[in-house]
Amino acid sequence: MTKKGTNPRILVGVFAVAVSASLLGQSEKISVTAVSGDSWIRHNHSTFSETSMGKTWDLGPSPSTSGNEAAAWHLQLSPGYATQIVSLHGSDLYRLNCQSCHGELGHGAPPEINSITGPVQATSSATTMDRMRKAGRDMSRSEADALAKDSKALLLQRLHLGGQHMPPPTLSEAEIRVLIPYLERLSDVTNAQKNAVVKESSHRVGEHIVKSICHICHNSTGPNPDPGQVLEGAIPPLSSLTARVSLPEFVRKVTSGSTIALGSPPAPFRGRMPVFPFLTQDEVAAAYEYLILYPPQQ
Repeated sequence: MTKKGTNPRILVGVFAVAVSASLLGQSEKISVTAVSGDSWIRHNHSTFSETSMGKTWDLGPSPSTSGNEAAAWHLQLSPGYATQIVSLHGSDLYRLNCQSCHGELGHGAPPEINSITGPVQATSSATTMDRMRKAGRDMSRSEADALAKDSKALLLQRLHLGGQHMPPPTLSEAEIRVLIPYLERLSDVTNAQKNAVVKESSHRVGEHIVKSICHICHNSTGPNPDPGQVLEGAIPPLSSLTARVSLPEFVRKVTSGSTIALGSPPAPFRGRMPVFPFLTQDEVAAAYEYLILYPPQQ
């Protein structure tokens, strides 16, 4: 696809982002860095068709026979979206970092993507004792506490380092402390922690989306495939994204889906990219701005 519009004007005063994230009286400097390296599915020696990672199972609208999109769509961004500081709750961090693979309810896509429910419930002594009691087995508080401690360590390890099929999340210590209470509520943990919030720049929001969603399938850099190669399944690199599509085109494609014309003669083609309707237009636009300000690295 060739670019139909120009990149949005970058606002004066762009700075290298180091956001002070406030959480329960504590603060932490969170630096934004460029995405780099191979896609996660390439890292795992897999292909788009062989994995459930990064898919929402919503491919958006199918192309009409005339090639025209049936539904009207409008770009509606908040004023100053590119420079605003946003408050992220645990549910927001889950959307930006986890939902494209684990789904809205955290059930995953077994056997490749595990449900989060069991591992999170195991971090609670009370929940573990309730489950064991319902199964007809008594467990002492000390036994439950020991299991919960080990389970918390394993959960934190996953949130810091990822796993065999899970890429290392782009999460700071402050963000993890905000995310965990939401994971507990999502998993029906007894006496789940209270809600928390972290304040971050829109560029950090864009970094979450690019590294945790886009980079699952798209390499950071590499040759830009031609339309014929795209038709055959090639996935364009992130480094060429802002040169291939305009901001409105990108936001529409990610949030609602859109068709492209490929082949000779050109014909409407839906493509394979999933749609991510749980992302807002502001958030997707922030991902586009992030790719401009922090060009992908090899």
